[in-house]
Amino acid sequence: MQSIREGIPFFLPEIVLIVTFVCVIITDLFLPGKRSLYTFIIGVAGILASLVCTGYQFEATGEPLRLFHESLTIDRTAGIFKILFSGIVLVYALFIRGNKRLQDHVKGPGDLYLLLPGVLLGLNLMAMSSGLLMIYLSIEMISIVSYLMVGYVADSPKQSEAAMKYALFGGVCSAIMLYGISLLYAFTGTLILSDPAFMNGLSEMPQAAVAIAVILVLVGIGFKLSFVPLHFWSPDVYEGAPLPVTAFLSTGPKLAGFAILLRFLDPYYAYQAGSQTVVFDFMPVLSFIGISSMIAGNFAAIWQNNVKRMLAYSSIGHTGLLMMAVVVHSANGVKALLFYLMMYAIMNMAAFIFAAKIEEGTGAINISDYKGLGKKFTLEMVCFVVILMSLTGLPPLAGFIGKVLIFTAAIEHYSATNSVWLLLLLITAAITTVVSLFYYFKIPLNAFLRSSEKVTDIAPRRDFLTYIAVVLTLLLIVWGIMPGMLI
Repeated sequence: MQSIREGIPFFLPEIVLIVTFVCVIITDLFLPGKRSLYTFIIGVAGILASLVCTGYQFEATGEPLRLFHESLTIDRTAGIFKILFSGIVLVYALFIRGNKRLQDHVKGPGDLYLLLPGVLLGLNLMAMSSGLLMIYLSIEMISIVSYLMVGYVADSPKQSEAAMKYALFGGVCSAIMLYGISLLYAFTGTLILSDPAFMNGLSEMPQAAVAIAVILVLVGIGFKLSFVPLHFWSPDVYEGAPLPVTAFLSTGPKLAGFAILLRFLDPYYAYQAGSQTVVFDFMPVLSFIGISSMIAGNFAAIWQNNVKRMLAYSSIGHTGLLMMAVVVHSANGVKALLFYLMMYAIMNMAAFIFAAKIEEGTGAINISDYKGLGKKFTLEMVCFVVILMSLTGLPPLAGFIGKVLIFTAAIEHYSATNSVWLLLLLITAAITTVVSLFYYFKIPLNAFLRSSEKVTDIAPRRDFLTYIAVVLTLLLIVWGIMPGMLI
């Protein structure tokens, strides 16, 4: 009880979200109608209040704080992730508000607004989790909310299939992860990653047994990251879900997955540095995952015609690239990872917003349907091209700076270790970056260099959501030219 009382003041952002969640439920129950305007306002106000509390907490954070018997850790990295999550959920809320399909649906958007504080609470817990049980509970919280989001507007067989695949695959991965956690607890007698007994216990076990347990846990984390070979759900779910939900799934849970992965790896790398003993060698496993994800994601994206499926495979390729920064696991590697994740969230959110506006105005869901749209949707398509250039990693955009930081960290680590795995990662990343040009630039090729008779009577409908995406695009240019503002 003493530990709980001492931790409550530092848990204020999450307490605000819990209170907001309850208030949103009551509001949606007693004040429905007007497309759930009051529910939206209260939900966004609560998220903003939580963000302010997180900002104060971030400024005051020095040494890492261990809360609730060390099951949660508040440090600078967790603070950065929490601020990122708040921004993503706020943009997601505005995306729902501006999406005609969700607003006009018979269910209304009220239940989606209700999920916003809950999903942000789960994301924050994922960023702070330093105990295996808390890792599992936070992942499950996000998973359950994600299943609800994907199946919320089940008005087509494709969407129902996507929701079913997502829930079944997620349930299996969750069960596998839980079994791995139970093995780690049996080996060590503790669920806390920072407890010295955790690594001491693993060091006394046969390496094969430790490897099995660790790999089982990585299955659960890999489901959130959608890396190879746990990526099968991603293209179908991205295609079947409403565009705002797809935008969220490609950013929030993926960033939280990297936060969990970093936290899970910390004790292993720290123990290896202190005792010169390798309990489990993550280098070959994570490198193989990264190489496979870059190859599978980028080459599969070339053959996609559906915009959402193309971005889904692109997301798998980006996960593989980011694994290179995770493998390095140095101060520069983590800095590069955080910077790129921030830019990736901006790029993906803006890309899906423009895809939604074009789909809403023209019905275009395939890349081949974009022919001639550059002349009618000039603002949207120009910004879309800028985003795609940033995703490719072309200067002077923020995506280029992110890739430079990741490559620099990897090259520095390779110079110190001469690791063959890092060399393979660097070569694969360079090749697949070139490959990504072939599918990203199919969109501007169709929009500006090919014509269609279908677009003559189309006029773009611009609202606040369009200009939010324009602002996000401008941020990619500003932070590409002046990255020192963030780094």
